[in-house]
Amino acid sequence: MALMAKKTPQRSFNDVLSILGSQRFDVAPAQEGAKRTPNAFQVRKYGCAAEIAAAPDGTVEILARPGWLLNGEISRLLDRGYQKFLKTSKLEIPATADHLRAIHEFSEELKEASGATSLYNEALGTTSDVYNYDRVMGRK
Repeated sequence: MALMAKKTPQRSFNDVLSILGSQRFDVAPAQEGAKRTPNAFQVRKYGCAAEIAAAPDGTVEILARPGWLLNGEISRLLDRGYQKFLKTSKLEIPATADHLRAIHEFSEELKEASGATSLYNEALGTTSDVYNYDRVMGRK
């Protein structure tokens, strides 16, 4: 029998902040902005970051998915079929194997600490936020 998902016990938001701090994540209040959630935190490690906040039920809500930090902004992973890219609102660069390993490790550690479900396909490697293959662009 194969397991398809790994689930850890759900934890309260304050417990998760403590666990992340003890696992050498940098935990700091997220920068305030027009679309920011009050009491949100940015967690960083390995050059990557994500933003989290307390969900209404007291658990963790991911506000900004894990990504590599580029000029202080959390990048999205864009897959164009032949190459993955790190993209922010102002910059796009090719993703290296080191970037992908760091994002994957960061994501798995964040899921484990927060009690989130770890899906089989995500545990195998990094998944992209956007898939944009040039051969199929514009097809209907």
